[in-house]
Amino acid sequence: MENAVTDAPILVAIDGPAGSGKSSVSRAAAERLEFGILDTGAAYRALAWTALETGVDLDSAEAVADVLGSWRYETTLRGPQQVTVQVPDRSRSDVTTAIREPGISAQVSRVSKHSRVRDELNAMFRRIVAESGLPGVVIEGRDITTVVAPDAPVRILMTASPDVRAQRRAGELPGMTHEQVLADIEARDAKDALVVDFFTAAPGVTLIDTSDLDFDGSVDAVIDVVRGAQNELADSTSAANGDTP
Repeated sequence: MENAVTDAPILVAIDGPAGSGKSSVSRAAAERLEFGILDTGAAYRALAWTALETGVDLDSAEAVADVLGSWRYETTLRGPQQVTVQVPDRSRSDVTTAIREPGISAQVSRVSKHSRVRDELNAMFRRIVAESGLPGVVIEGRDITTVVAPDAPVRILMTASPDVRAQRRAGELPGMTHEQVLADIEARDAKDALVVDFFTAAPGVTLIDTSDLDFDGSVDAVIDVVRGAQNELADSTSAANGDTP
């Protein structure tokens, strides 16, 4: 179903803490809605990879911004994610696997801390969505609903209790006990609480608590919110056009 007002893609912003299910649920919901999926974290990882490969000082906002000025970033919005980058005097590089390496993960915060870099990447994200040619795009990542896409017509904060999130994460982290994962999550929650509230939805943001929902139920909950927004959009279009029931 297309956006009847502008025919522009409907942007669905999904935020939430680790273990809430936002990444896997976002992708499944996007597939069922026939929307695209944009993982903003992949762009930050790809930028960190590029900066390291080209010898750029990751702590220099100007140097990292210069990379963005000559950088070409591409990502697939449908199907298995593939990420490629290109910089001057270098061939196009497939970095899909490389950006998930622990060494890159450890460096991402050094590029994401620069406000200029975040602003330019946010503009890039909006451009990718606008040029997608899709009926909608689900965009997920950190601070999506409040910083990256605060004006998205659909904004969702997906959360769950620490114990439930630990159960989910434990299955992804072989060798770690539930207690260890829970302690790690609680420590991360305490750190995140200094800058963001992952348990209280900001005005206009729909809270979905997945503590008592299985995976399919979580996907259904997201789709219900999106369908409701689409119906409201269609109704407002009809009213604007003076249509009568």
